[in-house]
Amino acid sequence: MGMARRKTGLLDELATLPWYVGVALGIMAFVFVRQFGGLLAPLAWMFLAGCWLAALVSFVGSQKRKQLLETQTGFDTLAKMSWREFEMLVGEAFRRRGYFVEETGLGGKDGGIDLVVSKGGRKELVQCKQWRTRQVRASTVREMWGLAHHHGADAVHIVCIGDFTPDAAAFARGKPIELVRGERLLEMVRAVQREANTSPATGGRPARIEPVLPKHAASAAPPPCPTCGNDMLQKRNRSTGQQFWGCTTYPRCRGTRPR
Repeated sequence: MGMARRKTGLLDELATLPWYVGVALGIMAFVFVRQFGGLLAPLAWMFLAGCWLAALVSFVGSQKRKQLLETQTGFDTLAKMSWREFEMLVGEAFRRRGYFVEETGLGGKDGGIDLVVSKGGRKELVQCKQWRTRQVRASTVREMWGLAHHHGADAVHIVCIGDFTPDAAAFARGKPIELVRGERLLEMVRAVQREANTSPATGGRPARIEPVLPKHAASAAPPPCPTCGNDMLQKRNRSTGQQFWGCTTYPRCRGTRPR
């Protein structure tokens, strides 16, 4: 079953594609229509202008997404973004990880599916919650799980700045549902920033922002928090350099475990 979307025009659809696709389609349409000549000749210029306008919109949008991602420094900058910018940031983070991203919620404050991401033949749904104080409840996770079944998706990602309730975490456990808390989102953003700043295009300069986790941390199974039972993340004491496990709900919960 197809994904329900807001109605858009042809130019809107073209603007969602990479900008160079619009440029190429404009040239192809121009050449094709010009072959007929006569009264249709002016249409060739209209097709060219329309496709290139869509390409320009696509290029400007891609630059804004790139800037949004590269200028994030912490929770303060995440919280200051609008809901639209937050969705764009999350989409760009997935895009930089090799996903094809379809933005379905940018036309309004969509309470359901905000992004459809795909990679390797898998279709996955993403919902973005830029809630500064509220926790994401189990009902939201259940709704997205139902939408995944309805649309034949392989997995679900729910991204928020804050945290999820214990019931939400319990429902997601054992299912292809990723609950992305604020710390995890920052980790994704910083990983992309680090990769961009060490690429040949930047002359191999070091990353501007030090990663939250060392690269091998993802392979270690996180233990449960001894205080609240939620998942933990491997962290490092900036003063001593010593590694330890810290609760993902920090600062609400300050539970720790030695590494």
